[in-house]
Amino acid sequence: MAVSILLRSRIVWMFLVFNLFSSEFGFLRLGSSLGINYGQVANDLPSPEQVRLLLTSLRITKTRIYDTNPRVLTAFANTGIDLIVTVPNEAVGMMMDPQQALQWVMTNVQPYFPATKITGISVGNEVYTSDDTTLMSNLVPALLSIHSALVQLGLDSYIHVSTANSLAVLENSYPPSMGSFKPEMANLVVPFLQFLAATKSPFWINAYPYFAYKDSPAKVPLDYVLFNPTAGMVDPYTKLRYDNMLYAQVDAVIFAIARLGYGGVEVRVSETGWPSKGDPNEVGATVENARAYNRNLLLRQMRSEGTPVRPNQRLEVYLFALFNEDMKPGPTSERNYGLYQPDGTMVYNVGLAALTSSASVSLTSSATRDMRKEVGSLWKLERP
Repeated sequence: MAVSILLRSRIVWMFLVFNLFSSEFGFLRLGSSLGINYGQVANDLPSPEQVRLLLTSLRITKTRIYDTNPRVLTAFANTGIDLIVTVPNEAVGMMMDPQQALQWVMTNVQPYFPATKITGISVGNEVYTSDDTTLMSNLVPALLSIHSALVQLGLDSYIHVSTANSLAVLENSYPPSMGSFKPEMANLVVPFLQFLAATKSPFWINAYPYFAYKDSPAKVPLDYVLFNPTAGMVDPYTKLRYDNMLYAQVDAVIFAIARLGYGGVEVRVSETGWPSKGDPNEVGATVENARAYNRNLLLRQMRSEGTPVRPNQRLEVYLFALFNEDMKPGPTSERNYGLYQPDGTMVYNVGLAALTSSASVSLTSSATRDMRKEVGSLWKLERP
């Protein structure tokens, strides 16, 4: 007897996931050490239920979305996946009103928590480099209102509030010890840092060494940006050695924050990645470079590394992105950061299977058994 198209689609996805465990694509089994951004600016993505299946089977434990899609929040219930949700830029102004903020949290967060493990709220994205002065001014009041709503609902000890920033908030980033914010942003950044320090929330930075290489390929060594073995550079003031650009960028942010008197604020990478395809003028946007960058970054995450300035504090990183997104505007690279095509096939193979531990192999075997059971149950329960 025939099964429905929807059921066939789900089963195909489950077998795609199943097949990953017998391939070399083993790095996502190490998901506990890395987060991933789940963007949805596309018209051909798999359903949230299929994405949940993919992430849980691969033991991904942290993800970030750019909205509060109810279907995603519902699909991720009881998975144990830490989820960061987002207030879109166009709604930040409304969040200044404490009642609006309370209503937003009561509608978009409270009904799903704690079954869906929401651990963070990003109020806007790259607000301080948006060129919208009103939006910039509204950000901190919105952060305060959202946090107050969480306090009122008893959720503030579980969910932190921050915003993701572009590296362009910095005036200087080289050498790292000279990191500083743009002077014109001081009156905006200081209250933001005060909020982060008071609520013990992280400073999120979207950091892309790819852009530095694309803009100056003759000056920026490719091995340095790809985490490949290299002599790197030594900061002339701290004498700290950097063997990759991402850590240098993060430490530049740490120094910039410390210059304003808030050195205790933790810095986390909310986005980083490398495009597998680009326009002719997008130097370095290749499958080979994307594979190298993400593979090497994942190896660093396996070691729970910190940066030279904070070597004992593991750097939290969210990789961008889970899927290629065909509706993103801008150059070709914008639509080609994904590890997967929307049909579930790999864009490229990072190939860490040989580096996985016996514990990882055990997890894989368990996931495979679970997969077989779920596929079998679907066939038994949903055949007409």
